[in-house]
Amino acid sequence: MALRKLSSTDAFIVTDLDDVPSFGIVRSAPKILQGGAKDLARSMTYSFASFELKFGGASGGINAKPDVRIEAVESFINEIQEVVQDGSLGLDPGKGITAGGFDALAAVDGRNDIRFEIFEKNPLHVFLAGFGPAECADHLLGLDGRTVAIEGFGTHSVVMAELLIERGAKVVGISTLSGSMSNSGGFSAEEIREGWENREVNFVTEEGEEAEPAWKIFQCEADILFAGSKMGAVNHTTAEKLDIKALIPHQPIPFTTKALAVLQKKDCMVVPCFVPVAGPLFSYWVDDGTEIADIVSKASSEMKSALDEAAGHEDGLFLGSCYRAEAFLASWQKTLPFGRPLGS
Repeated sequence: MALRKLSSTDAFIVTDLDDVPSFGIVRSAPKILQGGAKDLARSMTYSFASFELKFGGASGGINAKPDVRIEAVESFINEIQEVVQDGSLGLDPGKGITAGGFDALAAVDGRNDIRFEIFEKNPLHVFLAGFGPAECADHLLGLDGRTVAIEGFGTHSVVMAELLIERGAKVVGISTLSGSMSNSGGFSAEEIREGWENREVNFVTEEGEEAEPAWKIFQCEADILFAGSKMGAVNHTTAEKLDIKALIPHQPIPFTTKALAVLQKKDCMVVPCFVPVAGPLFSYWVDDGTEIADIVSKASSEMKSALDEAAGHEDGLFLGSCYRAEAFLASWQKTLPFGRPLGS
């Protein structure tokens, strides 16, 4: 794990593997912790390894208050533009950075621009980010008749919710940074998309009213919990109170090591984050002229295959998936990175 501190602004980049093209996200806040960035980079490495891609994970942090963030992001982009252009690094905007704020980097990034093409009302990479968790859930448990709750709802979650509902599930709970809402009868796909497009994180409450606390999502009666508000969102205390059949990440590392142990003892299926969140990777390096439908189809088949190969392992789906990724890493790396993608 290498750390690079930038000179033009208060920012850093971590790369998980040495001398390997590395890709990931950059977040911005008044203080981004390096430990969290390292965890995100590790999760990305395992995503690549799960699909036999010889790349490493990366993650960056820009420490900046909102009033100076635009300038800080511009300085960050200017300083790393050369390494992005030569293909050794690729970074996408994460929390705290608008998608348009990274246009200058995207212009020199060697990954295929098809990831930005509109598909089913969203840029392809956003569609794939929502598609992965829904596809994994449907493959492992079946969605028809299931009740689901989405913790940490974001832009890609609109796609995820639409796919869940299309496949017969009821979305009975949603939480955002602003709070939560629930409906035992299920929310419609139309009201979810319209609410998000009009009010984003505030759509969980009526204007002028106070939302229910975000933590109430964990009290929602649902078969499947999709988690992703932050790293370690589900800790062991929360896990002990959950009555769910499966926990499926829609963002990296949403549960802790202790939470994993608690849920497995309760016979709850816990899916490793690095498989369902990997959807966008399938749009990065495709031949020009590739049809979007073929990209989506490949993402589906490869994710299902990865889950099937790991599901029968005597140590369970999570560790089976880790062993599978680590076996590929061992085939081309002299030493394995220390530590698995889990919250502390």
